[in-house]
Amino acid sequence: MDIVSEPNNPMAYKATNMGTTAPSPSGTTITTTTDASSASVAAGATTPSRYENQKRRDWNTFCQYLRNHRPPLSLPMCSGAHVLEFLRYLDQFGKTKVHNQTCPFFGLPNPPAPCPCPLRQAWGSLDALIGRLRAAYEEHGGRPEANPFGARAVRLYLREVRDFQAKARGVSYEKKRKRPKPKITTATATATNPATGTG
Repeated sequence: MDIVSEPNNPMAYKATNMGTTAPSPSGTTITTTTDASSASVAAGATTPSRYENQKRRDWNTFCQYLRNHRPPLSLPMCSGAHVLEFLRYLDQFGKTKVHNQTCPFFGLPNPPAPCPCPLRQAWGSLDALIGRLRAAYEEHGGRPEANPFGARAVRLYLREVRDFQAKARGVSYEKKRKRPKPKITTATATATNPATGTG
């Protein structure tokens, strides 16, 4: 997520990969810029993949969030509870309609009319974000056993979000199982030639 200050509102920032704008938690202006040329120099002669670029942006966003936290947090002090706080904070930038249990469209995948239910981050987006941040944490010298993105509370939260969104949106997040390939038999079936009537 790139965080860019908006020129017409100095008290807001834009999360460019989310495509939304919101006030900074501390009320200060947040400005980070990434220079593509310096990124390519740092990576050597190769261009980083989309995944690597996204992982770097997500990491920068999380570090910015920690700096703007009140009181500011250092990375070693970060716990699974802070990661959950960050995920709940990101919910306000979501684009996925998640129906409340009292909504008449609860459980319908394609509701026939608009409703006032909130927009949230989709479970798949949060799950992918946590995967990237978990990898970035270890790349930045964090110990795997102390990784706050792999905390049990984070895994449970993601599971709850997945289950609730599946019910609320009427979609299944079950992994698709690969069907075994049908065996092709070598026995040839005798086909009747329709033109001659012979087999």
